[in-house]
Amino acid sequence: MSKFKVKDARKLRVSTPFNFDDSDPRATPGFDGNAKALKKQAKRFDEELSDLQELLFANARALGKDAPSILVVLQGMDTSGKGGAVKSVFSVFDPQGTTTLSFGKPTDEELEHDFLWRIRKHDPLPGQVVAFDRSHYEDVVTQRVHSWVDEAEIDRRFEAIREYEKELADANVRILKIFLHISKEFQTENLLERVENPKKHWKYDDGDVTERGFWHEYSQAYADAINRTDADHAPWYVLPSDSKPYARMALKFLILDELRKMELDWPEADFDPEVERQRILDSE
Repeated sequence: MSKFKVKDARKLRVSTPFNFDDSDPRATPGFDGNAKALKKQAKRFDEELSDLQELLFANARALGKDAPSILVVLQGMDTSGKGGAVKSVFSVFDPQGTTTLSFGKPTDEELEHDFLWRIRKHDPLPGQVVAFDRSHYEDVVTQRVHSWVDEAEIDRRFEAIREYEKELADANVRILKIFLHISKEFQTENLLERVENPKKHWKYDDGDVTERGFWHEYSQAYADAINRTDADHAPWYVLPSDSKPYARMALKFLILDELRKMELDWPEADFDPEVERQRILDSE
């Protein structure tokens, strides 16, 4: 049995031009073990992840606005496991250094502004690991699938997204864009579970069945979005997600890889440790 490594997660970076036909949602590339082994491997670096996230947060306390941060953008078809992935991966972190945001249907106030207005308000603060469960891509893909805006507006929005993500990268925000790729058959299973299991009823949205009728159109729209916005400073990763544990492990390792690459050090003390130690002892 092979061990899934951080470098295996890196290989899930898309190669453009990307097509979903080239990605099998049932596959588990880099891993050939059973579910029990998969869950065990996924926890291998939890302690290191926790330490590195604390280190990132500590650097923000010391460096202020110059400290780096991480933005994880999660997209996928309905029931692809975006919320579960955030819950699973972010449970390793100290809550004070993380934020999770979900962008649903725009409110009346949000519709009065440009589509990025509601997103920009939540730009990652220094030292934070932030997850967008759905994101600014919803305001391009969904609008395009339903022809609610014309292609000229779609082009404008893609350009705005590219500029926005470059601004974030220039502000020391490390961006990971993740597409959780599931099969239509797997979505069927997920929807049926939400109907049949009373504990899942709260998750069921009959609109998901309506949107399911546009599966092909969404696949095309997402592939185009990936191809038009993939960049070294804002890369796209497509994670096969019919195995939710596999997708969550891959996401966890991608965040770990990003934290490792920062090569952060613990901030130096702005006090004399020996003097303060003696003060503490003298205060008894």
